[in-house]
Amino acid sequence: MAGRVANKTVLITGAAGGLGTAMAHMLAREGAKVAVTDVNLEGVQALADAINTDHPGSAFAFRQDVTSEDQWISVIDAAVSAMGGLSVLVNNAGIGGPLSFVEQDTVENWQRQYEINLRSIMLGTKHAMAHLRAAAPASIVNISSVAGLAAAPGMGAYNATKAGVWMYSKTIALEAAKMDWNVRCNSVHPVFIKTPILDPFIAMAGGDEDKAHERLARGIPLKRIGEPDDVAYAVLYLASDESKFITGTEFVIDGGMLAQ
Repeated sequence: MAGRVANKTVLITGAAGGLGTAMAHMLAREGAKVAVTDVNLEGVQALADAINTDHPGSAFAFRQDVTSEDQWISVIDAAVSAMGGLSVLVNNAGIGGPLSFVEQDTVENWQRQYEINLRSIMLGTKHAMAHLRAAAPASIVNISSVAGLAAAPGMGAYNATKAGVWMYSKTIALEAAKMDWNVRCNSVHPVFIKTPILDPFIAMAGGDEDKAHERLARGIPLKRIGEPDDVAYAVLYLASDESKFITGTEFVIDGGMLAQ
């Protein structure tokens, strides 16, 4: 039986661990070819090798610094050549930052988060669009955060950049629809997920992972934090033609937190 994304060709940034790795495995399992990129080439090469063990010829690894426009151009060209096209772009690369209140915050902190969390998505969208249009129906999935929808003290740069991802996704969705390109664009907003981005919280709990997770889950109605596959399933749906009438929206994966 054909998979849910059979014949789709997908580029996933920031795929060497966490959410990106989960997405790549799931999309390949459901029939897609996946190009996985990261500044950590060894990590994405290991990921591609693991996927190809189960699904030969399905995965391709590339080193990419998502803040570099030249690397976006070269990586997209290489991915299109390897996969025979590009029908899905998953802008997953992103970073958090230290809790930094206004008087202690730095321009360098803001600039780094802006470059990786937001500007990279503009670069990827800009240089992938012609390929996505050629492969339509196509989809762009931008990974934001609940922090892009609800603010918290000390998270100014992260809140601002993730909110930017949310609104930029809507703009691209409307532009593509207006031009009849058949390219959809949506954002995904996870809450705390069991990935390395939680390492600072674990450190604040004295290295006790269970204690840190318990603390983070207190504000979540389902009383637990998420698993990487919880996000990967949303990406799978948005990458597939099952979501052909969904564009310009935000998928919130938060265990009910924002419903309170």
